[in-house]
Amino acid sequence: MSQNRAVNDAVARVASEKVESGGVPGVVAGVTTDKETISLTSAGVRSLNDPQPMTTDSVFMIFSTTKALTGTVALQLVESGDLDLDAPAREYAPGLADVQVIEGFDVDGSPILRAPASEPTTKQLLLHTAGFGYDFFNEKYERLAREQGQPSIVSSTKQALQTPLLFDPGTQWEYGSNMDWVGQVIEGITGTTLGQAMQTRVLDPLGMKDSSFRTSASMRQRQATMHQRTDGQLAATDFMLPEPEVEMGGHGLFSTVDDYLTFIRMWLNDGQADDGTVVLRPETVDLATKNHLGDLKVKMLPGVIPSLSNDAEFFPGMPKSWGYTFMINEEDAPTGRPAGAVAWAGLANLFYWIDRENNIGGYWATQIFPFADPASVGGYLEMEAAVYDALKG
Repeated sequence: MSQNRAVNDAVARVASEKVESGGVPGVVAGVTTDKETISLTSAGVRSLNDPQPMTTDSVFMIFSTTKALTGTVALQLVESGDLDLDAPAREYAPGLADVQVIEGFDVDGSPILRAPASEPTTKQLLLHTAGFGYDFFNEKYERLAREQGQPSIVSSTKQALQTPLLFDPGTQWEYGSNMDWVGQVIEGITGTTLGQAMQTRVLDPLGMKDSSFRTSASMRQRQATMHQRTDGQLAATDFMLPEPEVEMGGHGLFSTVDDYLTFIRMWLNDGQADDGTVVLRPETVDLATKNHLGDLKVKMLPGVIPSLSNDAEFFPGMPKSWGYTFMINEEDAPTGRPAGAVAWAGLANLFYWIDRENNIGGYWATQIFPFADPASVGGYLEMEAAVYDALKG
């Protein structure tokens, strides 16, 4: 049996087992090399309320797996000389001019704010060291939402962006709305919406026809339904990302696994699209996939809003860093993923990895809240391990 056939069979087996065991309602999973997609499979249904089967062209809200595409546009602007990563980001995104640091809350519950010691840069935004957080991972942000009416970032409004920093820029790592601000930096430089910039610079060159901040009629017909797990039981919901006032670079895209594999393949292929179009220079790809956190490390994400996320950490106990803009595992992972590979995830339990050493990468897509759902993340890790086992023969 060829390696490609073995990988395809392994991915299909894991996906089917996760559905048949009742772990997930439906899943699309795929694997690509630097040359071609070698596995693309679907299992289960798009919705527990509808017997329509999940298909490989099903459309997902991909949440934070949006971030890598936004980062790619930012890196292109660095290449062209239009973006200085070390300059204050407010030079491109004026909305950052008055950002303050929250130190706590007064006795009446109002936030205590002060000026930051320095201005956040786009580099810090890309690395999640600028100081922004998420309400589902940070107690101060959750309190701002609960007591002060701060809109969730998922609302995709201008007001949702207007949150304080949690610390002085560059002093800590905190996962949050930083990439949404990178989207604002891109808009300030290009004079277009983020979606337009991404379309012309990344999506069109890669042939990603089913990826957008707004769904077409065809995409809506193929869209998978969001599910909520409560007390171990899954139920379909009517959750939908709203029509965006701001196209959010951190979470706003709809896409398919097939499209995302094309994006992964570009990273495996030193920045080239399938037709040879240069999306990123090889030296940029090398730079982006290296650690830029210095001595800081990626930390566990606490599930502050249990309906949206469990406590989440990939490979607990393993040191992890950050590039432009992915997590980097600094040691070999138990799945077989080597040290130096990059990866990340999306809130509705979507996961990917990119292994440039072995020219392999993959994507696992479900629509389940809360994040770090044991069945879905378990299936993803099983898939990854099965791929490396298949490659070993």
